[in-house]
Amino acid sequence: MRTAVVVGAGIGGAAAAVALQQVGWRVIILERAQTTGEVGAGLSIWPSAVAVLGRLGVRGVEADAAPGALGMRLASGRWVVRGTDLGARSPVMIHRAQLYDRITDQFGPHITVRTRFAVTGVDPDATGVTVRGAAEELRADLVVAADGIHSTVRGALHPRYRGALYAGYTSYRGLAEVETHEAGGETWGRGRRFGFARLVDGRIYWYATANQPARHRDDLASVRAAFGDWHTPIPAILAATTDLLQHDTHDLALPLAPFAFGHVALLGDAAHAMTPNLGRGACSAIEDAGALAQHLNAADSVTTALAAYDAERRPATTRLVSASRRVGRLGQVQSPVAGALRDGALAAVGTISSLRRPRGVDTTNSGPNPVG
Repeated sequence: MRTAVVVGAGIGGAAAAVALQQVGWRVIILERAQTTGEVGAGLSIWPSAVAVLGRLGVRGVEADAAPGALGMRLASGRWVVRGTDLGARSPVMIHRAQLYDRITDQFGPHITVRTRFAVTGVDPDATGVTVRGAAEELRADLVVAADGIHSTVRGALHPRYRGALYAGYTSYRGLAEVETHEAGGETWGRGRRFGFARLVDGRIYWYATANQPARHRDDLASVRAAFGDWHTPIPAILAATTDLLQHDTHDLALPLAPFAFGHVALLGDAAHAMTPNLGRGACSAIEDAGALAQHLNAADSVTTALAAYDAERRPATTRLVSASRRVGRLGQVQSPVAGALRDGALAAVGTISSLRRPRGVDTTNSGPNPVG
């Protein structure tokens, strides 16, 4: 049985482990943290990712999730674009931890998880890869780098690649237990946005953005003040929130680095971290996992399989990175004049989902919720 080392135990790494297990690989997951698991709030899962999860044995995701919300308003509450029902093509909303648990429930006896193992480098050669840690080395037939936007593995393989770029705005996320008859939606202001959606357990997942320098930290009181005069139910949602998550928004420089390097594959944010404006980050990592396993199962060699994986996934995710970046720039317009022109153009478009349709990307796989 061939051995794969997956670096990183997040959603992408866990999905890759299950996918590799299905096609006959023994998998060792290496996680630098003391424990595994997901924190955060909600994310949107599009039908293409739901289909991959189904093939991995992760079923019932739609039963555990709530429909995603569409539509856009101004801070005053005036609708610019009414919500559009996409039916079977709509995303579903699920808590990150709930999705992670459903994926890791599929771990079998051929998947081993090792925590507190910080990978310091990889040395690929003609027959496999040596994975270096602080006090130990492992040998594998394949390494899957799922270690995030600041990937150690990607940095070792592509030292001249520019890597993560700050998008110019920070992101806030939270959960609230609050009574509202609204299912959700998104509101665009000047240099700020706010969106929310209902999870299946009835809680409201919300997200917001604000233009500001990188590494500027805010507290919940300042976020409440920033959005306090926006339309209902935004003030009530923020008032019912007790914990705030804040992350500066980054994506990876284009062109993306190759996803394949000998017997090493990049996956998820390590390969194509994107801003969350399309709600496609977690979906793309899951789709990477499914494609990687399929190519490994079909090819005569690991290097042939990884070349095919790169040829399939890098162009597709490049389009998503670019499209998500454009949506973010449009949504974060600060100028009142430019903002008024933008809002008028959006109203003319008629539906925000058509605005967010990246060229060459299946519209069933792109979406309006910045929650990926």
